[in-house]
Parts: sequence; structure tokens; C-alpha cells
Amino acid sequence: MKKVETKMDDELRPEYDLKGLCVRKLGPGRTSFGGSVVRLEPDVAEVFPDAESVNEALKFLIRVTKENNSSIRNPKGDA
Repeated sequence: MKKVETKMDDELRPEYDLKGLCVRKLGPGRTSFGGSVVRLEPDVAEVFPDAESVNEALKFLIRVTKENNSSIRNPKGDA
């Protein structure tokens, strides 16, 4: 078989310096920019349509837990 040489058309201008570009990982080893990734169990993920709703529910749970803990420590409401 004969090798077929293909000519690539390079449309980039010579002044573009691509040496400083970083390559992002793909797949499970990939990390997001500026935050932690938390994986939800499938049954939990069905309840929440997006990250905003998960955060809202967790913030509500945190607030309720703090209120309940403060009322247990201080049942009469004294400081």
C-alpha cells in the first residue's frame, strides 16, 4: 500500500502563541474550576433539578439544625 500524504490547512496566524495553553483533563479525573464536586446518589439527584436547588435545601437544613441546637442548649430562650 502506498502512503497518502495529506496537506493540512493551517488557518492560525503566525503571531498566535499556543505554547502557553493548558490542556484540561477529561473524564472522572477532571476537576471543575473554583469549587468542589459532590456526587449525588441517583435517587437524590432525581429530586433536585440543579445545583441551586441542592444548595438551597442544604442551607435550609443547616439553618434548622442550628436553630434546633440553640433551643436544646437554651430551652428557656435565655442568653
